[in-house]
Amino acid sequence: METVLVAGATGYMGRYLVSELHRRGYRVRVLVRSRERAEQSGEFGAPSLRGLVDEWVVADVGDASEIDGDLCHGVDRVVSALGVTRQRADPWDIDFRGNLRLLSLAEEAAVASFLYVNVMHVHEGTSMVMRSKAAFVEVLRRSAVTSQIVNPSGYFSDASEFVHMAHRGIAFELGAGAQRLNPIHGADLAEFCIDRLGRESGEWNVGGPDVYTFHEIVDLAFVAVGKRPRAVRVPVRVVRPVVWAADRLGPRASSLTRFFVEGLRRDSIGERTGTHHLDEHFDAVALSRRKA
Repeated sequence: METVLVAGATGYMGRYLVSELHRRGYRVRVLVRSRERAEQSGEFGAPSLRGLVDEWVVADVGDASEIDGDLCHGVDRVVSALGVTRQRADPWDIDFRGNLRLLSLAEEAAVASFLYVNVMHVHEGTSMVMRSKAAFVEVLRRSAVTSQIVNPSGYFSDASEFVHMAHRGIAFELGAGAQRLNPIHGADLAEFCIDRLGRESGEWNVGGPDVYTFHEIVDLAFVAVGKRPRAVRVPVRVVRPVVWAADRLGPRASSLTRFFVEGLRRDSIGERTGTHHLDEHFDAVALSRRKA
């Protein structure tokens, strides 16, 4: 029985990774900031970690003083879904330095492999989130540790924002909304990742089974909430002034704006896999809103 350390275990993706590892019989050690939060149900249907974890390590990976040098001792493999999106944290501290700290400890402990859940087009992004991830990927590629880098096209959890907009009666599209992507459910992505655990080093772009344009995703969201589609098309020409303004509001506003706007401007299609479909997920999100 191999022991796998999972970092970022309380996030949407991390929870599914822990669940899949547990299901397959791995011994799971998790690094979390709060065990109480981890044992609660996650957002967008992500599972609680209660009963799925063999060993808890409670510490803030952003604070080097809290990370014990023995973190990876006795660990066979490391899986990291550690990263910042909307949280009030510096991406450089978490996505780069936090993951770098984990990799250094993994190298010292001579773990067999390090799997990193990244994002597609990371080297094309200008946000601090993308730049931080890209910097870590470059270090990981050069590590002596066998590495697997998995780049999802987008998560169902992120796409759920369209349901919230549709519930409010209006959604926004960038241009014609013609860019295409195949977002993936956390459970499907976890299976894809763990299938590759222990293989040779590699990098994969992956997505869900269905490819949509952003416009089609907006329509799916309105169908889920039972409202007539009403979308406002934001001209592409306004992107530069919006980013300019966000840059002047501060680092967090700048990074978030650049991250999401750049994601709306290009196709993100990965290897099609999984059994979960976005329309069914949207129906579940809409139902939970009605019950709330």
